[in-house]
Amino acid sequence: METKTDKQLELDKRYLRMAAIWAENSYCKRRQVGALVVKDQMIISDGYNGTPSGFENVCEDEHNITKPYVLHAEANAITKVAASSNSSKGATIYVTSAPCIECAKLIIQSGIVRVVYSEKYRTEEGIDLLRRAHIEVDFIDINE
Repeated sequence: METKTDKQLELDKRYLRMAAIWAENSYCKRRQVGALVVKDQMIISDGYNGTPSGFENVCEDEHNITKPYVLHAEANAITKVAASSNSSKGATIYVTSAPCIECAKLIIQSGIVRVVYSEKYRTEEGIDLLRRAHIEVDFIDINE
C-alpha cells in the first residue's frame, strides 16, 4: 500500500525534474538552475538563472565570471509571483540547487514554507538560515 509520504516523494521528484527541465532555458554557461513555486498542487511561478529583462542573455564575462547582476532562479520565481496576483504564502519552492544566503532571505520574506532541492551548493549558509527561520528543507536526489 502506498503511503502519503511515498506519494509526496514521487510528487517532489516530479517537480524537481520539471525544475531541471526549466533550468535548460538559462543562457548561463557555468551553471543552469531552475525553480518552481508550487501552491495547492499548482505551479504558480517559475524561474531560472539569468540576466534581468531587457539585458543581453550573457551571464558570464570574458573571464567566465558570473556578472554581478545575474538573477538566481529563486529570485526570478519569487519576483514573478510578486508581480502577479498570486501569493507565495504557504507555498513550496522546488529548486535544482540549494539556495544561497541571498535567495534564502527572499524565500523567508516571501512566506514560502518549504524548500525542496536536488543539488548541494558550495556553502550551507542558505540552508542553515532557512532552518533557523523554521522553513522545512528537503534534499532529494532525483537520480535515486
